[in-house]
Amino acid sequence: MITLGVLVSGGGSNLQAILDAVAAGRLDAKVGVVVSNVAQAGGLARARAAGVATAVVDHRGFADRAAFDAAVVETLRAHRVDVVVLAGFMRVVTTTLLDAFPMRVVNVHPALLPSFPGLHGPRQALAYGVKVSGCTVHFVDAGTDTGPVIAQAAVPVLEGDDEARLAARILEQEHALLPRALQWISEGRVRVAPPGEGAGRARVTVSAQGEGQGEGER
Repeated sequence: MITLGVLVSGGGSNLQAILDAVAAGRLDAKVGVVVSNVAQAGGLARARAAGVATAVVDHRGFADRAAFDAAVVETLRAHRVDVVVLAGFMRVVTTTLLDAFPMRVVNVHPALLPSFPGLHGPRQALAYGVKVSGCTVHFVDAGTDTGPVIAQAAVPVLEGDDEARLAARILEQEHALLPRALQWISEGRVRVAPPGEGAGRARVTVSAQGEGQGEGER
């Protein structure tokens, strides 16, 4: 079993998906603490309702992002966190956090990376005119949504879709994909291979174990 530290800034629907998966026995993990930079974030209420420890680390009280991240790391370590999950966390993390949890910071992004990184993935997909969008669970590195991909789920773009409709259907897939990917990590099935000679990308492999096997590359 792994201990998760979940970082949220908003309503926390992906956090709720994690909590539900843990309660249902689909995710062999413990949520050790939920941390938010926003004192009124809905995700904190969800955590408290589930009996999970919470902490508020207000980014406005720090001189820079690295100092803020150092305080977050201190909180995560106090709760013996193994894996950090960015679940609607609206702050760019620095190497202070990433170096403290190397290839143990996981993000879910509403696009099929490497397409449409950054903000507003569904809006970008519609503007580009793609027929298929989706979501990606990936490890976080120092780039913007450039870390090794763990898993992806496709979502068709339908006639008449606007940003809200597409984003809602993508979010449904995020709720399924994120706990599944975390379960693979808990089972020790996820491996990150460093870039090979002449290659600039790390590679994630997910070993087969019954149903649900998968593989991602970046």
